[in-house]
Amino acid sequence: MTREVLFSLSSGFRENFEVIGYRFGKGEKAACIVGALRGNEYEHLYCASQLIDKLCILEEKGGILNNKEILVIPCAISSSMNVGKRNWVRDNEDINRHFPGNPKGEATDRVAAAIMEAATGYRYGIQFTGFYLAGEFVPHVRTLGGGKDSISLASLFGLPYVVTGQPRSFDQRTLNYNWHERGTSAFSLYVSGYDYLNQEIANQAVSSALRFLTRMGIIKYNCHNGYIASILAEEDLVTVKPNISGFFRRKCEINQEVRRGDILAEVLDPYEGNIIDRIVAPVDGILFFAQTSPILFEHSVAFRIIKKLYL
Repeated sequence: MTREVLFSLSSGFRENFEVIGYRFGKGEKAACIVGALRGNEYEHLYCASQLIDKLCILEEKGGILNNKEILVIPCAISSSMNVGKRNWVRDNEDINRHFPGNPKGEATDRVAAAIMEAATGYRYGIQFTGFYLAGEFVPHVRTLGGGKDSISLASLFGLPYVVTGQPRSFDQRTLNYNWHERGTSAFSLYVSGYDYLNQEIANQAVSSALRFLTRMGIIKYNCHNGYIASILAEEDLVTVKPNISGFFRRKCEINQEVRRGDILAEVLDPYEGNIIDRIVAPVDGILFFAQTSPILFEHSVAFRIIKKLYL
């Protein structure tokens, strides 16, 4: 393993801000894995750190195959992470809305440009990522476009679901989209949680990445075969929203089967404590996503459901 500084920004008040990369093996640019792009993505950084630890052990045992190189960038925004701020601490900008970046632009553009330069040219790209909403969801991998080749590759992660979707306007400034545009087969590996560590989730995320690298002939690693993935189109997920704001008291768990009319959550008056609304399932299906915020706002996304199809 070699550790190198991919980008450095001087500071007049504290140590320099740096983006660090870890390289394993030598030769063909086989895979690049990126961890936290936001300052509250502690679980994503943890997943990347655990992957680095596993790859170090594999490399010592000769587990990185000849003529294959892996680059892991665990964190892009350590200064914001130090103060618990989601976006870039200086201007409150989201780095994952600044790709492919600009080496002569503002700080966020320069960070994005440095990461994009380092990550370009790899055959496969994996990003540990999460929803823009704080919540829990069924482990899954997302790929843009929905082509057969991308879906087949995404299935090799061995996660329960592969979600496909057409790029939206804001996707065009994300790492995944720009990877895809530059010829890298890019995948977003969704990790539940932000500001806490969940070992079970981290183990599953790291195992799925190692499983993919093994099946792509990049490393030698004995792992569980995982799941036979179900393929979902993002537009087919049913979104459930509350009609009123208040405290959010959930009544169901992720991956739970629900029936139309089941009570998914109660909304309580924040001052008086009484139930002012009940959120019910509009369809039969499986709970895919649930908000974890204690407060819900009117017409915000509370749940997403995989609609059950009857044959």
